Amino acid sequence: MINLIYNEMIKIVRKKRLFIIIGILALLVGIFTYAQVKRHEEQVKQAGTSDWRTQVQQEIINTQNRLSSGTISPEIKKFLKTRMDQQQYYLDHDINPNAPGAPSFMKNFAENSIDLLLPLMVMVIASDMVSSELTNGTIKLLLTRPVKRWKILLSKYLALLLSISFIVLSVGVLSYVISGIALGYSGWNLPILTGFRVKGSELVTNGVTTMNQWQFVYMEFGLIWFVAVVIGTLTFCLSSLIKSTASVMGIVLSLLIAGAILTNMVSSWHSAKYLFMVNLRLTDYLTGMAPPIEGMTLGFSMAVLSIWAAAALAVSFFFFTRKDIY
Repeated sequence: MINLIYNEMIKIVRKKRLFIIIGILALLVGIFTYAQVKRHEEQVKQAGTSDWRTQVQQEIINTQNRLSSGTISPEIKKFLKTRMDQQQYYLDHDINPNAPGAPSFMKNFAENSIDLLLPLMVMVIASDMVSSELTNGTIKLLLTRPVKRWKILLSKYLALLLSISFIVLSVGVLSYVISGIALGYSGWNLPILTGFRVKGSELVTNGVTTMNQWQFVYMEFGLIWFVAVVIGTLTFCLSSLIKSTASVMGIVLSLLIAGAILTNMVSSWHSAKYLFMVNLRLTDYLTGMAPPIEGMTLGFSMAVLSIWAAAALAVSFFFFTRKDIY
């Protein structure tokens, strides 16, 4: 099995997709770091001071002005009100929610990449794990070896898990190293509030607790690794069923984009909570953002994603061990 996994990792490395992904991530981190620096400068300019309390107060005023507008949807209003209540809570407890620093950037980058950017990176690796070999006919060479089919597929899946772990690790390292150049590398021990809950349109704060930022970042990256594994498993399943890599990528991309749209539109469609695309933003449960559908929890979303991943994996092994290779 170790030799099979090593062989699969060599194939992944030779395709150079991992290196391309690392390059894209480095570029995006640099762009987002520059955007955050400019955003901070704009906040200072609007508030007329570098004092974070004044800046947060100005953000609350801006949010109140947006809420008074009748042109925004109820879902956006709910999001803005929750965000405003959280900012007020931070202000009342003298905790800077926008403290500059590489750890804070890592936290924000993880939150914003969990449902689209990171899944797309994983999709690039997983989409041709099996389909490319079916198309090129190289799978026949593997099947001529005295190795059972399920072991061959398992080695590919384990190689995929290693690649996913490498991508998630790269996200953390690159976001810390690159953003730290402009924002500084301190801030691991800053206090972070978690445990916010949204009930109806009200923010519930009786379960709010404080933790160090390094603990919060650790939890977030655990969740984005979990989401990446689920998306990788679903893509892996399609790759074992469909010969065309382009078709696999098109299907997964369409589902991810549909999920990003649905998340802001399904508040009244309660059965949509069983779709994997609606459950990808697990980090929102840590930050206290309102779930897409009322009643959804972190445990529920992780259970739904686990069921989807387990079903996809079972389908992959079932069909791969029985299908005719020609």
